[in-house]
Amino acid sequence: MTGEGIDLITGEWESRKVYIDGVELDPVESQRIKNHSPDGFAWGYGGSGSSQLALAIMLKFLPIHEALRCYHDFKRDFIASMWREEDFYIAGETVQNWINERRAGA
Repeated sequence: MTGEGIDLITGEWESRKVYIDGVELDPVESQRIKNHSPDGFAWGYGGSGSSQLALAIMLKFLPIHEALRCYHDFKRDFIASMWREEDFYIAGETVQNWINERRAGA
């Protein structure tokens, strides 16, 4: 799957659930590739839950090999800098633009 067509990524702080266009993002897919956080997603800090979320999102936009190269940068630029105890919203277009900028600079 590529990120083309993804409109909105949302996270609910209390449940720690993340949704892509209203469909819950399951951490298991990203955990099979690299298991940073056995208990799932988190945001608002630079730790394991944020790494798992960044990888899971990148896997929705990029092939595995490319997602593995950039998810830590995505975590730094987006996931870790969010408010920790609040819901979040990221436009799919914002993520795709970030990816395109990285590719253009490579």
